Amino acid sequence: MNKSELVDALSKRDGLTEKQAADVVGLIFKGFSDQLKNGGRIEIRGFGSFVVRDYGSYTGRNPKTGGTIQVDSKKLPFFKVGKELKERVNSGK
Repeated sequence: MNKSELVDALSKRDGLTEKQAADVVGLIFKGFSDQLKNGGRIEIRGFGSFVVRDYGSYTGRNPKTGGTIQVDSKKLPFFKVGKELKERVNSGK
C-alpha cells in the first residue's frame, strides 16, 4: 500500500473527502518525521517502533572504479516490528 492508496482507503472507510483524508495522512507523516528529526522515538503498540540510529563513518569502495572512499557518518530511521504484528504476519491472519 502506498500513500495515495492509504488516503483512498481512509476516505472511503470514514466518509471523508479525498482532501480531508490527505490532510490527515500528511499530518501523521509530518508528525512522525518531525519527531524522528528531533531525536525522538515513535511507538505504536501492536505495530512497532521507529527510532533514529547513528552510523559512524567508514571506508567504502566505489563499485565503478574499485577505489576506496570515505563515507561520512549518518543517521537513519530504523523500524522494529512489534510482537503482535509479527505474530499476525506469521499466522497468516
